[in-house]
Amino acid sequence: MNRYALKIEYDGRQFVGWQRQKNGLSVQQAVEDALGGLEPEAPPVVAAGRTDSGVHALGQVAHCELRSYWSPKKLREALNSKLWPKPVSVLRVAMVGGEFSARFSAAERHYLYRIVSRRAPVALARGLVWHRRYELDVAAMRDGARHLIGRHDFTTFRSAHCQAESPVKTLGVVNIEQKRIPDGTEYRFEFQARSFLHRQVRSFVGTLERVGAGAWTPDDVLAALEARDRSRCGPVAPAHGLYLARVRYEPDPFAD
Repeated sequence: MNRYALKIEYDGRQFVGWQRQKNGLSVQQAVEDALGGLEPEAPPVVAAGRTDSGVHALGQVAHCELRSYWSPKKLREALNSKLWPKPVSVLRVAMVGGEFSARFSAAERHYLYRIVSRRAPVALARGLVWHRRYELDVAAMRDGARHLIGRHDFTTFRSAHCQAESPVKTLGVVNIEQKRIPDGTEYRFEFQARSFLHRQVRSFVGTLERVGAGAWTPDDVLAALEARDRSRCGPVAPAHGLYLARVRYEPDPFAD
């Protein structure tokens, strides 16, 4: 079998998430259907992360196996022709060894969350950002985010349905930037870690948004973290502002 790594971009609004489900179309099903058009008995694809319904990806990575050999460029073009017009695009394809796993070989996952603050409703970016009608205090959110960096028990920020064996994770980077946009401000939250708990990033953002709005203090984030109690988490931010931005591997299978 020939194994290929795929770098994939998608708009999550039309999907029930990455993983196959009985209640609608998933990104995994769309990709596997495209592969099935090339090789009917192709095995299931494996992804770096199982994004929820409504979550987008700028750089999801998956691997697949095919009996026949395809050059990476021809496989990319063939898959994209099969995927059209679904909002999924294969950006890069690389041939990899059998030891490569999109999930287990990942050294780091990078997530992006976008909030737009302005009085007017969001029209063009609807479903792509979380809209707030008020400005947020970025300095206060950064102060609150500092409490989250490092190795912690993140039970407070873990979904009740999370299947991870342990709530202990190491969060390497939290970066919050703001920029002016027409009639408002966009806030971008970037999170980097080897792995994340279910809905951990959305729980972080919902909590930090409360800090930015003045409803919480930065020290309230630390108190919530130390409580190790899901009920102490702030509101969970909606899925549609979240993006799986990048997955890092060593070595990078897509390096030229």
